[in-house]
Amino acid sequence: MEQRHRKLAVVGLGGIGGGVARRLLDAGYPTTVYNRTAEKAKSLVQAGATGAATAEEAAASADVVLLSLSDEDAVEEILFGRMARVLKPGTVIVELSTVSPTYARRAAQRLAAIGVRRVEACVIGNPQMARLGELRIFAAGESGDVADVADVLAAMGRHGTLHLGPTGRATAMKLSFNLLLGLQTAGLAEAVAYAEQAGIDRELLLTAVEKSGWRSPVLNFRAEFMRTRRYEPAGFRARLMAKDLGLAVADAELGGLSLPLTERAARRFGDAVAAGRGDKDAAVVVEIPPGSPR
Repeated sequence: MEQRHRKLAVVGLGGIGGGVARRLLDAGYPTTVYNRTAEKAKSLVQAGATGAATAEEAAASADVVLLSLSDEDAVEEILFGRMARVLKPGTVIVELSTVSPTYARRAAQRLAAIGVRRVEACVIGNPQMARLGELRIFAAGESGDVADVADVLAAMGRHGTLHLGPTGRATAMKLSFNLLLGLQTAGLAEAVAYAEQAGIDRELLLTAVEKSGWRSPVLNFRAEFMRTRRYEPAGFRARLMAKDLGLAVADAELGGLSLPLTERAARRFGDAVAAGRGDKDAAVVVEIPPGSPR
């Protein structure tokens, strides 16, 4: 089948999923979209996507389904609870959701049993990068399956796709990146808290960091949330950060590895969730005093 004539579906239209769907439309792919909150699909339908009323409807006629959901429970409900029974044999699931490596391997086996292929895609970037096709992409799964969706992945990222090997490795790569993101965000929040306690203005500290050797795109992006004290729309929600750091800690423990800094950072983001700020950007952790009771 000619690549651009394949039917795509994007299920889950959060920051990354919505951006990817817009990018695929711009690249000329016939794309069906579905989100549990239907409002998120409206702008994409206006841009030329086909809106689906259910996940089953989105998946039934698709050759490639890109899945971008919040956690394993959502994947279990949407993919296995609803879509699996209508997927055509040979369909490729491109998994953008961040799950554990153990769950990823089990999911691939379950899909293979019904004749469906699974490509795991670790995408690095933010919603704007997703919309512009500037994500960095690491893939895992059968090499032939990765090659079969190479054009779709190429439309999403400008730097090529690196195939890491067997299922689970792209997920581990994503968790490694998010581990670093979480530690840097929590570290910047503590630097702000310490400076403010010493009487140093937040704006002064953040500007100094941005003009120093400690600057980085990641810190600058999170620093802007902290500077303005506006944490919505979120680039990466605090509850997802807590979830991903927890997944990294648990997966490391399976191999006998301890990640004490990551475990502590996971608790900090968990404090933000417990304070009712889980849907705000992870940078909101700066507003949660260290040691706050849950």
